Amino acid sequence: MDREQEEMQFLGLFGIYAESYKIILSWRKLFSQITLALILPLSFIFLAHIEVSDLLVSKILHNELQLDHTPVGTKSYTNLSNLISSEWSYLLLFKFVYFTFLLVFSLLSTAAVVYAIAAAYAGREVTFAVVMSVVPKVWKKLMLTFLFAFFAFFAYNLVAALTLIISILTFGFSHLGFVILGILLIVYSIGFVYMTVVWQLASVVSVLEDFYGFKAMMKSKDLIKGKMWIAVVVFFKLNLSSLVIQVVFTSFVVNGEAFGWLVRVGFGILCFLLLFKLFLFGLVIQTVIYFVCKSYHHEKSTNQVYRIIWRFICWRSMFL
Repeated sequence: MDREQEEMQFLGLFGIYAESYKIILSWRKLFSQITLALILPLSFIFLAHIEVSDLLVSKILHNELQLDHTPVGTKSYTNLSNLISSEWSYLLLFKFVYFTFLLVFSLLSTAAVVYAIAAAYAGREVTFAVVMSVVPKVWKKLMLTFLFAFFAFFAYNLVAALTLIISILTFGFSHLGFVILGILLIVYSIGFVYMTVVWQLASVVSVLEDFYGFKAMMKSKDLIKGKMWIAVVVFFKLNLSSLVIQVVFTSFVVNGEAFGWLVRVGFGILCFLLLFKLFLFGLVIQTVIYFVCKSYHHEKSTNQVYRIIWRFICWRSMFL
């Protein structure tokens, strides 16, 4: 296995895809169980959010349109105003619940998939029950890494917004202003993609190593050196695929009344199937890239994986 891990550094883009597919196929029972327990609910929550949000927003816009044509001070105006306020409250509450469940299932799915792949590379026969008993032990580390990344993105976007405002106030919408604006948007996009790639790899680091939060991000930044372009291409392809699924779902399911219910149901099922496969494949690829980076930097991970899995197996056996 050590020899194989040394060879992983030479995997290119298609090699990473092939390796990910081989892992899923070899451990299809375990990944099927993880998918049923975690990734299917995650996919359903993601698509249901699009449908429900569109329904709530449509009602708010319809009532606001009616409000604009209702005389101010009348009972109808007051009732519509109160109704719109209630609908906004429902929408915000729904968004909060959605993001909470999305975060929980995303972190749990990440932890489960990463450990399953670690078991595959360690040559251990780890069951679904063992994987699910391990997941709660690393959930807090993943959450701390997510929170650090969240605040890092918040600060980054805040600085970018202030820079954009200063640029507009200074140069206005002149030719020079548009040139500077274009340069700022390019720099912002590059930084955003880089931070996203580092954060995704940091999630794997948080599960398999004794790092989390800022330290996990710094470890991820060091690991990604030399393999950045591969990680960026994978990032774009996965997110482009996700965007295509969202567009198709919105066009043919959410706004597809003209196509009939049969077409809407058919595309809904298709998008659901494609999305959960994409989520699973994306998490597997994300973890394989981690092992590729470890191999590229000649950091041994086999012994570490053995130790982590064995430690949690022993921990679980104490309570059986």
